[in-house]
Amino acid sequence: MCRAEKSRAVADYEASGRDAEEGEMGLKFQPAPDKPRGLPKAQRSRMKVWMVRATTTVLLWTCMVQLTAMGEMWWPRVLNGWPPCFNPPPDSPVLAVAAEVEAVAMSPTPKIVLPPKRIYKNNGYLMVSCNGGLNQMRAAICDMVAIARYLNVTLIVPELDKTSFWADPSEFKDIFDVDHFITSLRDEVRILKELPPRLTRRAEMGMVYSMPPISWSNISYYMNQILPLIQKYKIVHLNKTDARLANNGLPTEIQRLRCRVNFSALRFTSVIEELGRRVIRMLRQNGPFLVIHLRYEMDMLAFSGCTHGCTDEEAEELTRMRYAYPWWKEKVIDSELKRKDGQCPLTPEETALILRALDVDPNARIYIAAGEIYGGERRMASLSSSYPNLERKETLLEHSELMLFQNHSSQMAALDYLVSLESDIFVPTYDGNMAKVVEGHRRYLGFRKTFLLDRKPLVELIDQYDNGSLNWDEFSSSVKAAHANRMGNPVPRLVIPDRPKEEDYFYANPNECLPPSDQLWSTT
Repeated sequence: MCRAEKSRAVADYEASGRDAEEGEMGLKFQPAPDKPRGLPKAQRSRMKVWMVRATTTVLLWTCMVQLTAMGEMWWPRVLNGWPPCFNPPPDSPVLAVAAEVEAVAMSPTPKIVLPPKRIYKNNGYLMVSCNGGLNQMRAAICDMVAIARYLNVTLIVPELDKTSFWADPSEFKDIFDVDHFITSLRDEVRILKELPPRLTRRAEMGMVYSMPPISWSNISYYMNQILPLIQKYKIVHLNKTDARLANNGLPTEIQRLRCRVNFSALRFTSVIEELGRRVIRMLRQNGPFLVIHLRYEMDMLAFSGCTHGCTDEEAEELTRMRYAYPWWKEKVIDSELKRKDGQCPLTPEETALILRALDVDPNARIYIAAGEIYGGERRMASLSSSYPNLERKETLLEHSELMLFQNHSSQMAALDYLVSLESDIFVPTYDGNMAKVVEGHRRYLGFRKTFLLDRKPLVELIDQYDNGSLNWDEFSSSVKAAHANRMGNPVPRLVIPDRPKEEDYFYANPNECLPPSDQLWSTT
């Protein structure tokens, strides 16, 4: 086949030589009388050799392509007959990796189905600046999404607090998956990462109406007071967002939207999620584990004024810190009176005593979800001796893995949040924002066991045990009896009209989003 094609090519070449004298459009040019007709013989010979070589090269390439195509059929059979160095054994890791790669390549990629965009007339733009720690801001973001939805406005991705005690420079995208946040809620509200260009300059010039909304407000407040401002100024900036929406008295649709944002749309970044899964796997290697949210950091003690168990020098240091922050309004605090009223976090020593009274196994693996404990090893000695299998993220992860989170307290708190959520038992020693939000999330996931410590009677029982009024058995029985119905089981949310600060927090017990109403409610 190749030889025949070569002969035809040579014949074509010779024929082309005969036509070489023809010019364009088939016209023949007459040679000049004083010049020989055609090219010299030596020059024609060299051109002929060149054309033969070029034609041969093209033919060889054509043959190689055909042989390669045929080789796909017999090449594997040839390899199978070669020595083992060319034919890996069945249990070779090379084959295992290749099989895994092939399986991934062949598996269908799941198609992400986005909810349809909600079509509505945009009344303007809402910018918000959150204040507080991670979980205080988390709840506020849920509130602001619900408010934006019912005002028919466009929400700009919230700005996180960078001026609080922790001075965390993290942006929203550093903690949460911002793209998931936007797309997963597109059927409810339009969310943008930043203002449109035509409005950005306006905002830079300060042409934005900024204000703190009133705390614990109903949705009617936002409809009647905030919406007219947005329609007038086009952009309204709410510069405080914590506890700005009421716990109760809201339409069920608003409550469920708050839950949807909290439990679905606010997903942590892939880096935080992966580290969280690693910590959980490490803790589960030896069975169930317990998480203690030990809220005994310096800022908490300074803010609350709780100095029980501290030295005089430590108490003075905490007092100086409280006065250094002007937005901490309460300055003069009676620590012991506040403790007896149940308004102080339990100390590490008190926590160890309560866990023993609740018959927590001394060999249990316990994860401490907290920042740096004030007083260090001295204050942790009692808890460490009672429960030697204490773990922290710093003991489970490499230093290099946590370097990304250094000086980013909200990202550290996000890691603790994930571990607390998946623990077999969760024990908060203070009812702060993280304790409340994790409690509510665990209820949503099926009423996972949470020891909701009642600090006022506990402090009284501890003092009686310490002064000898109660023996160990009496103390342990009393602690168990006080918490028989405080395990995170279903309870109705406490409503106190006209006293919103004293009623149950929505995010700690989101009844509207929990199992159906045929659930048997128990009483506390």
